[in-house]
Amino acid sequence: MKRRDFLKEAAVVAAGAAVTACGIKGFKSSEAAKAEADSLARADSIAAAEARKPRAYQALPGNRLSLSWEPYELQLRHTFAVSGSSRNSTPGVQVRISYDGFVGYGEASMPPYLGHSVKSVCAFLSKLRLGRFGDPFMLEDIMDYVNSCAVRSEDGNLSDGPARAAVDMALHDLFGKLLGQPLWRIYGLDPAKAPNTSYTIGMDTPEVMAEKTREVAGRFKVLKVKVGQPNDMQMIDAVRSASDLPIVVDANQGWTDRMKALYEIYELKDRGVQMVEQPMPASMPDDIAWLRERSPLPIFADEALQGMADLRRVKGVYDGVNIKLMKCGGLLEARRMQSYARAEGMKVMLGCMTETSCAVSAAAQISPGVDFADLDGNLLISNDPFTGVGVSGGKIILRNLPGLGLNIRK
Repeated sequence: MKRRDFLKEAAVVAAGAAVTACGIKGFKSSEAAKAEADSLARADSIAAAEARKPRAYQALPGNRLSLSWEPYELQLRHTFAVSGSSRNSTPGVQVRISYDGFVGYGEASMPPYLGHSVKSVCAFLSKLRLGRFGDPFMLEDIMDYVNSCAVRSEDGNLSDGPARAAVDMALHDLFGKLLGQPLWRIYGLDPAKAPNTSYTIGMDTPEVMAEKTREVAGRFKVLKVKVGQPNDMQMIDAVRSASDLPIVVDANQGWTDRMKALYEIYELKDRGVQMVEQPMPASMPDDIAWLRERSPLPIFADEALQGMADLRRVKGVYDGVNIKLMKCGGLLEARRMQSYARAEGMKVMLGCMTETSCAVSAAAQISPGVDFADLDGNLLISNDPFTGVGVSGGKIILRNLPGLGLNIRK
């Protein structure tokens, strides 16, 4: 089946705006972005009014969930470089779950350095028999079954995070569409409390990094810079030459000497950096704990965190955690992790891979109230098949449409 037919075959509950508030084909001025956001909000209100008409929905006897999927390669706008690797595309798999004429969409995104592939995701999805379920509202039971098909490692985490996340997202999208409500409303969250998202400036020459920064001038309130190389300060200074916005940095485990890392963090603080993500390898928790005790900036876990099992291990080592759906396996697990981290006094960040608006919109549904958000993965690709969550003046704009709030691009 062709990708276009795959995406268009299912009816979409509401016809929303065809462009997101963030702009896809090029970054617009702040005034144009605000006007576009207002237009999007009006269109969403009209479309959602019909979709949200109250109706008592019950699972129909004889109806069963139907799962299908298709590989989809994400094309990046710029070469994306982090400490240790770079790429121009990201393999992905688009997933859908159908029930009673409704369709929920999900996505698996697999940056190669995480060890997943299109082949591994499709192999896992092929094992699932969702047709055994006739009630799409039994989210926990369905995901318990999906998780039972994964392998639990010695550290307590489950395998196949992206594949499980894709199914979880599609179930939640379907759930919201059946109820005629966006997920954020079902969760009882206030969209006005959605945070600003950072925008990632990948590693490159200082000149190119300065140019990337100028490209998004006026569009965001926080920048994220990848570090972990000998020329870290050159890269930060290049970004600083083009912007005075607050910066968060992600070393992607790039530093190995704790004393040098501490010195660099002080240098970063002097340059307006607010937070440091995964400064040292996850396999060095004692050194990271030492660094955290002395650091003037909060230290967040990324590679050290996959699922709930890791939260108990990172407590006391990091100030906060970066929760990503592709690693933890979806919204159900992410919400549990969010609650646990809060209860333990840790700060919470929501992150993403390079993803379409499907996965980014899913994560955005639970973003109100987090301390940091790095939900820009859809802005880094050039072939997004969806429109979904918007960004206006750097702030995440949750759409007033059922489920994940998605529309399919025509």
